[in-house]
Amino acid sequence: MEKQIISTTKAPAAVGPYSQAIKVGNLLFTSGQIPLDPTTGELVSENITKATERSLENVKAILEEAGTSFEKVIKTTVFVKNMADFAAVNEVYAKYFQKQLPSRSCVEVKLPKDALVEIEVIALV
Repeated sequence: MEKQIISTTKAPAAVGPYSQAIKVGNLLFTSGQIPLDPTTGELVSENITKATERSLENVKAILEEAGTSFEKVIKTTVFVKNMADFAAVNEVYAKYFQKQLPSRSCVEVKLPKDALVEIEVIALV
């Protein structure tokens, strides 16, 4: 199987030597999306709710570019700067994932650009 690079200007450009997403067969693997505004490149960091929304909007843009959606996501990994933000992240996350919930991991880590959250997904295409 060949891999296909997926890229969209509706999500932030990679800040390092990686692709926004890779499609292999009927699977899409996104890179982690921190809450960067794709038009300004600015980090959304005023609060965890807005940061989570921005990260998920970036994921949504990549999914759409690949011809898929949140409904086809099978696995997510959520990285948070502070596990105390877990409930707030869940509240926003639940608005994007409503049917056939994917499996998920959530861990507390130090993130690039000192972001509050980073989200990556694996989806069916």
